[in-house]
Amino acid sequence: MSAAGGLVVAQEQAGNTALNSVVFGAFVVVTLFVAYRVGSRNSSTADYYAAGGAFTGVQNGIALSGDFLSAASFLGIAGAIAIHGYDGFLYSIGFLVAWLVNLLLIAEPVRNIGRFTMGDVLAFRMRQRPVRAAAATSTLVISLFYMLAQMAGAGAVVALLLNVHSKGGQALVIAVVGLVMIFYVLVGGMKGTTWVQIIKAAVLLLCVVLMTVFLLGKFGFSITALLEQAAANNTKGEKILAPGEQYGRTPITTLDFISLSLALVLGAAGLPHVLMRFYTVPDARQARRSVVWAVGTMTVFYVATLIIGYGASALVGSERILDATGKENAAAPLLAFEIGGTVLMGVVAAVAFATILAVVAGLTITASASFAHDVYANILRRGKADTRSEIRVARLTAIVTGLLAIVGGILANGQNVAFLVALAFAFAASANLSTLVYSLFWKRFNTTGTLWAMYGGLGSCLLLVALSPVVSGAPTAIFPTVDFHLFPLTNPGIISIPTSFICGYLATLLSHDSPNPTKTTEMEVRSLTGIGR
Repeated sequence: MSAAGGLVVAQEQAGNTALNSVVFGAFVVVTLFVAYRVGSRNSSTADYYAAGGAFTGVQNGIALSGDFLSAASFLGIAGAIAIHGYDGFLYSIGFLVAWLVNLLLIAEPVRNIGRFTMGDVLAFRMRQRPVRAAAATSTLVISLFYMLAQMAGAGAVVALLLNVHSKGGQALVIAVVGLVMIFYVLVGGMKGTTWVQIIKAAVLLLCVVLMTVFLLGKFGFSITALLEQAAANNTKGEKILAPGEQYGRTPITTLDFISLSLALVLGAAGLPHVLMRFYTVPDARQARRSVVWAVGTMTVFYVATLIIGYGASALVGSERILDATGKENAAAPLLAFEIGGTVLMGVVAAVAFATILAVVAGLTITASASFAHDVYANILRRGKADTRSEIRVARLTAIVTGLLAIVGGILANGQNVAFLVALAFAFAASANLSTLVYSLFWKRFNTTGTLWAMYGGLGSCLLLVALSPVVSGAPTAIFPTVDFHLFPLTNPGIISIPTSFICGYLATLLSHDSPNPTKTTEMEVRSLTGIGR
């Protein structure tokens, strides 16, 4: 079959809306039922925000991987490997290494000190109102940018897998995805959302493992034969088997990759929806166990995407992938059709949609909990809010956040939204990581340092992105016809992350704000033992 003929057939199968819609609809029905059943027992803030701490380390670890593995991981990384080879796999390495920071520094003390949100940890020995306001601002900004990317990505996935190419049709599907996600959060709370994450992670892992096994079987389970065919069917040849094909061409691209790597590796430890998951387990031991299981699950996933990426290059070819709707994102779906026909294509469609649904639901519950618990209960009501009113505010916030995500996703649909995910990681690394590390391990750190570190990281990150090639001055920019960029890198992490640490350090030393010695000692004991939580 010719390349053009193969592309037509693949696109026709990708547009098999009946099969893809049935498989995806079955997933939605099952998960909605599960969310409704487990969420009907949400009677307290602990139940709604943290599932009453009732999940085991194994369950929470799988849910963590479900929360972390977005559509970009499934479609984007496989496509990057298919086109760029080794350099595309560097994203996977960065995501995995990031979890070592969580395991060694963050998981246990965060679980021991806080109750529901990151603000609980940062405000423990600081002045409550300004620090909780800063923590809520950071959480909402990061969650919104992350959510916006997922919702906008839903439009691209729809165009690719369901053959819906009109803007109106894609907007309708984005709205449906958002409304289903809102229902998950309203009815299920953290319990329902966690079970959705677990189901999604299991389906996603099963999908990539089956694709890997089927793919290797076509090459007699010889990885060497697979790699040779991948190089032969890629326009870049054997360059995809070695580092440097995409990065390292110029000093700027090398520096840009270092900056992106810093954001990815350090950002995961500051993502609010990841931190909030440590409260769904009963103790610090289970929190550590969660991270270990998450790392194990994601290792299997990313190794599978390495095989899938090179397999797409071998069986589909880089030219067909780049000519298809969705370009690099088409690699995994086109490969699914090559090795499993319409049935496997339908499974891939369902998994892609399920991934978006689950990740957005996790972000929504985090944003709503931060506003209701940090802003409403502890700032506006000064810690005297009753349970029913706090949960009601959380649900209203979930609706507003979901609607904003729908509108933003529709407006951003068709634009270059890849920078939004990297920006969320850069924000998390710049604003949250520095304040968490200083709060946990530096006794002198004070309220002034917390505010300067957090707002300095957020502000510098946003300013540098606004002046970078992702906004103007490049063919792939959001505004490609104008050029006002002054910062040459597409990711600001290499500047904004040190800026946050330096701001927090200098503000602490230069301010006259004295930390509370009693609270500092209590926080140290609690972070190590969990006593008094």
